[in-house]
Amino acid sequence: MFGISFFQSVLQRLRDEQDAEMLGEATGGPGTTSGFVPETSSGTAATYTTVQQAYCELTPTESPAPFAIPDFLKRISLAEVASELALGEAETALTLAARRRRFAAANHPDRLPAEARLNATLRMKLANMLIDEAFRRIKKPSMPK
Repeated sequence: MFGISFFQSVLQRLRDEQDAEMLGEATGGPGTTSGFVPETSSGTAATYTTVQQAYCELTPTESPAPFAIPDFLKRISLAEVASELALGEAETALTLAARRRRFAAANHPDRLPAEARLNATLRMKLANMLIDEAFRRIKKPSMPK
């Protein structure tokens, strides 16, 4: 095997094993054919139909119920989202960040099925707009009169 590439040596070994199988010689221990594909207990390789049948037996027969958009995701107006956030005058940066996280946990489009993503995206945009405006009001110092 010296003087040939590794790939060529693997090809040669496979040819030798194939020749040995054709002659009826054993090519390894029990349960192996060419060293790569295990055999079934009966001594024959599993057929495609056997594997397909086993797969079909394991797949669920009932399809899941279609996703119904929850009522809270149907509230997509600015007033509805604002009332849901219930932002007050005494908000701090910490409370606003906590409200944003809590709202995103329930409404983020990445956490919802495709049917609800459009409404969830709109709700997240509105909530982020409202919370960002509240942040600006906190950071803006009041002018002395």
